[in-house]
Amino acid sequence: MRLHPLTSLAAAGSTAVITTAAASWPLSLAVIAGALGLSAMGGTLRRLLPAAAAVLVPLCLSLLVLHGLFFPEGQIILAQWGPARVTAEGLSFARERAAQVSAAVLALLVFSFSVSVPDLVAALSAKGVQGRFAFVLASTLTLLPAITSRLDRIRQAQEARGLVIRRGLLHRIAAFRLQAVPLVSALVEDAAIRGAALEARGFGGTGPRTSYRDVPDPVVERWLRILLVLAAAAAVAARLWLAGG
Repeated sequence: MRLHPLTSLAAAGSTAVITTAAASWPLSLAVIAGALGLSAMGGTLRRLLPAAAAVLVPLCLSLLVLHGLFFPEGQIILAQWGPARVTAEGLSFARERAAQVSAAVLALLVFSFSVSVPDLVAALSAKGVQGRFAFVLASTLTLLPAITSRLDRIRQAQEARGLVIRRGLLHRIAAFRLQAVPLVSALVEDAAIRGAALEARGFGGTGPRTSYRDVPDPVVERWLRILLVLAAAAAVAARLWLAGG
């Protein structure tokens, strides 16, 4: 059974908020495992992993450098180079923050790679969101999967013309440099084409709108979305209360 797009969005958003507010290492690992499992069940794992790596690898490395080397509260020094100190507390803090960020990013990416954009636009429009804004929001939420798919097609086209991508990080970075220009050009061209298509379909109009696409929204899922939002708000409130105390 496929969930309503707004229910999936509420689940992903509340999961990201609750995991971040809880700041719990076991919970973060559980969310990461659950997100990867859901992606594998939905058949999107092979597309999700490269996108997640592109976001999380530099982010986690920056957390490791920032907190692992320059953690002022660190007492157990493992290594030291001038003002830079590798401390056990800093590495532990960086590990926990990396797990939190990874859990939140993966939860949102699972939604982005699984949601149907037409259904999401129709659902937002049915809730009174302006058509143009609904399309922009849906496109933003699914931007990374679109870039991943476009980059894969560019890579296949370049390999068909003789580009050889060798194993190793440096070779892949060099190959990405060759793919970046056509990727940006294609995205700009797509934006212009979509803008013209939106104007032709009257997305800028202010009058009443109808939609041929009907997205069922059961009452149970409406209540579920309310509970998810309340749970996320409660997690944030509890975090602020504990921090204040």
